[in-house]
Amino acid sequence: MANQTNKQSLFEIFIVSTKLGFTSFGGPTAHLGYFHEEYIRRRKWMDEKGYADLVALAQFLPGPASSQVGIGIGVARGGVLGGIVSFLGFTFPSVLALILFALVLQGLPIAEAGWLQGLKLVAVAIVAHAILGMAQNLTPDIKRKAIALLALIITLLWQTAYTQITVIALAGVIGYFIYRKQAMQTHPVHTPFVISKKLGIFCLTLFFSLFALLPFLREVTSLQWIALFDRFYRAGSLVFGGGHVVLPLLEKEFVATHLLSSEAFLAGYGAAQAVPGPLFTFAAYLGAVMDGWQGGLLATVAIFLPAFLLILGALPFWASLRQYASIQGALMGVNAAVVGILIAAFYQPIWTSTVTQAIDFAFAALLFSMLAYFKLPPWSIVIAGMLGGMLLL
Repeated sequence: MANQTNKQSLFEIFIVSTKLGFTSFGGPTAHLGYFHEEYIRRRKWMDEKGYADLVALAQFLPGPASSQVGIGIGVARGGVLGGIVSFLGFTFPSVLALILFALVLQGLPIAEAGWLQGLKLVAVAIVAHAILGMAQNLTPDIKRKAIALLALIITLLWQTAYTQITVIALAGVIGYFIYRKQAMQTHPVHTPFVISKKLGIFCLTLFFSLFALLPFLREVTSLQWIALFDRFYRAGSLVFGGGHVVLPLLEKEFVATHLLSSEAFLAGYGAAQAVPGPLFTFAAYLGAVMDGWQGGLLATVAIFLPAFLLILGALPFWASLRQYASIQGALMGVNAAVVGILIAAFYQPIWTSTVTQAIDFAFAALLFSMLAYFKLPPWSIVIAGMLGGMLLL
């Protein structure tokens, strides 16, 4: 009887999360609102306090915050299997859509297509909007503005495979020394997650082991799937501050190394804005462009695996970890650096490869205004960008 009840619970998690996967437009902040309405207010799978603590943990960890919150709710409802089912339901609609888009796009003459230029200008508008919102939240004082500026300068002038890692680590150290005595007010953490510390340690050990071993395996083997897995795994491991920050990491991995054209890369990024679900499913498009649907699935697993291991690994220890002011201070520095990294990505490759004439700037300003001031949903901006690109550009 208990086994049947557990199966019913897992099935319910899958149905509800899949519905959210088909309808959750608008990015991570909007996703958290959808989750709150569906999981907390309507179904009461978790109380308000538990949900707030889960959101705080997801903001603390690298990776896609909304996906990690969804995994955590699944864990609270149905254990580790519930977390897996919740992730699958929320993610697969956009993964399927982007893999199909990549397969259709292959072989088409996209380099001069007007709709493609429209999609690239959509990326300009959406990333500009993300920068403004993140800057307001993550760099409210002059010290964090200075950290963001330093991150921007280093990222633009020192472009190597290690730049983002170095900038994030440096910002964490600076944040630790500046803010370690400015502890934020915290409240006792309520944890409705039945995960043992032993499982948590295993997940964290696996996360760091893969992070260290995959580059080595990539060098000593000639297997393409290991190289592909390593690139996406590292990108998923280093993203702080939201899904848009994955853009520069993936651009360095695939466009700068000539594995993918800038046109194909930005076309997929624009398409990712038009589908519901997490922005990290952009990886499914990239993998499918390079290696068919199998590559799309491999890329999806690789980029989300760090987030899954980290949320399962951190849940048993979060109650005590978040009380340390030094941890909070380092995170404040890292989040400020993320703003600078995102501005650098906005300039190159997005701005330099897209805004080349007056009409490009004018159309990007129109799309930005539709998003920021008229509050239209992102999918409508994508449609407007494609139509405008065909008619005007």
